[in-house]
Amino acid sequence: MTDDATSGIGRAYPDRVEVRGRDLAGDLMGRLTFTEYFHLLLTGEEPSEEQRFFLDLLLVAIAEHGMMPTNVAARMTLAADPGSLQGAVAAGILGAGPIVLGTSGECARLLTSGREPAEAVAEIRAAGGKVPGFGHPVHKEADPRAERILALADEHRVSGEHVALARRYAEAVPLPMNVAMPMAAVLLDLGYPASTVQAVPILARTAGLLAHLAEERERPLGFRMAAAAEDAVDYDADARP
Repeated sequence: MTDDATSGIGRAYPDRVEVRGRDLAGDLMGRLTFTEYFHLLLTGEEPSEEQRFFLDLLLVAIAEHGMMPTNVAARMTLAADPGSLQGAVAAGILGAGPIVLGTSGECARLLTSGREPAEAVAEIRAAGGKVPGFGHPVHKEADPRAERILALADEHRVSGEHVALARRYAEAVPLPMNVAMPMAAVLLDLGYPASTVQAVPILARTAGLLAHLAEERERPLGFRMAAAAEDAVDYDADARP
């Protein structure tokens, strides 16, 4: 962290927009894909071919997963305020915490902690916690996204120490590896800092949210979801926290 009040991302001038030292209109527009541009914004450098390939792969892998809590929250928000698309997107992203979507950031921290997998798993369990990156309410036997990421990482020969460590964690946890762990491992092996890993699922899920909200305007489900929630919960006047 630096003390000087500077930013190295971008600046608008009367005759141009400069981003990471490059001319937006004169250089980047028409040359970079959005995935490549995101990498440039995030890291300050243009990606290698493998970084571009896997960043693209991971964005596709995590963008959409059905009626998850993030999508439900966004749809119900838009139903309540049809003119607030940005508010509905924000509602969905605010729900992207460590249980639903933010686990990849926790996986990255675990993989860079320097702890031995068996020891780390035992400590997490002793504290009553869950090992991030393992288990899934739908993919109980295997997460097809996780398997595909690892297979492609091996095929492209980018599997390094973090992918190997993730596989050692899999040996110590009696649950299937979900998409968050290989996502974190591959990004770390490709040179991304652990602090940037969580940005990838957040960006990806924003695209999914926008798709759900476009559909919500055409085929509204938000109030039906609210009614289903009301029907699913019994009222008990004597219930206390």
